[in-house]
Amino acid sequence: MFRSLKKASSVARVVSAGQKRFLSIHEYQSVQLLNSYGVPTPRGIPARTAEEAYKAAVELDASGSVIKAQVLAGGRGKGTFDNGLQGGVHLVQSPEQARELASKMLNAKLITKQTGAHGRICNTVMLAERRDAAHEYYVAILNDRGIGGPVLVASAQGGMNIEEVAAKDPDAIITTPINFEKGLSKQEALAVAKKLGFKTEGAESEAADIFINLYKIFKDKDATQIEINPLGETADGHVLCMDAKFGFDDNAEFRQQDVFKLRDITQEEPSEVEAQKANLNFIKLDGNIGCLVNGAGLAMATMDVLALHGGNPANFLDVGGGATPETVKKAFEILSSDPKVKSIFINIFGGIMRCDYIAEGVINAAKELKMNIPLVVRLKGTKEDEAKAMIKESGLKILAFDGLDEAAEQAVRVALA
Repeated sequence: MFRSLKKASSVARVVSAGQKRFLSIHEYQSVQLLNSYGVPTPRGIPARTAEEAYKAAVELDASGSVIKAQVLAGGRGKGTFDNGLQGGVHLVQSPEQARELASKMLNAKLITKQTGAHGRICNTVMLAERRDAAHEYYVAILNDRGIGGPVLVASAQGGMNIEEVAAKDPDAIITTPINFEKGLSKQEALAVAKKLGFKTEGAESEAADIFINLYKIFKDKDATQIEINPLGETADGHVLCMDAKFGFDDNAEFRQQDVFKLRDITQEEPSEVEAQKANLNFIKLDGNIGCLVNGAGLAMATMDVLALHGGNPANFLDVGGGATPETVKKAFEILSSDPKVKSIFINIFGGIMRCDYIAEGVINAAKELKMNIPLVVRLKGTKEDEAKAMIKESGLKILAFDGLDEAAEQAVRVALA
């Protein structure tokens, strides 16, 4: 069941290459969405300048506040900004401190365990009302493949990595199937709340209402994941969503335009954003061999063969079955713009895709972009002979092979040269 919790990872995105991204939204946007469905949260005010942060802290001063960097990555509290500021989450003692912290956070990159060394830019901070939880719980709505539908996942051990909790104490996890059409009944939701051990009947009822409304959001907005960690029970007996993580189905963009308008492309890899505009399935990786293939299965096989020969792919790029010379040229622009790429391996099996289209795109790109990166090409299938003739007559230094193994070995060799 906990495979569902990992679906937004980059590895999962590679395996399911038909989706290049899984839309996530910032915490302040999540708060607004939760509140629109009657789900209680600490009050949150976004700020895009230090002065706006100051004003937000003044507005929240009665109960104090917390300033949170708005970047799409976990581990913000333990992260480090590229200007030296430690931590993306701070208690705020005064409006002046909010202004000072915001000035250091905004337009700086926050580096966490999830961002990699490059970090992610912080364009917005959120000033949140300070509400201390007497106890923290974990709640999520997910699609579960084993059950064949949505589930409510809950634990009394919130504020922790839920996968670690599941590994150490599986009984601490409560999984409740949800009827897709009807959702959760109040009786079902109360049963979960009772198992979690809320201290009062009032808190149980509030928690149950939250579970019901979370599923309404999940269904209404075509979400793939809603994770509340922690769900806090306050000392005065109320229940609040203290933090939220949302994921949405990219295939539903046409009917969820209000949600997809919230997309922040500054939090995404620029090359992936550029590739999406050309309808290319592209995911940036950490190696030095650019890969251009057609078909997700062939892409995975290509990456595996390169690894067997000691190579490290720089990307996953699937041009699909409908590529044209123009889209191939765009693919080369993206690949060659990465300074890490030391060789490019083109591995095409022509079925629906014609090899001569690929060859034309490769030749045009090599000439127009004045590429000096070694190109290794393996073309098999439809219009294979014509494609090979085009490459031979181009006069360009393109290394052509018939066998996948020898082509991959050569791509690794020239990348290391």
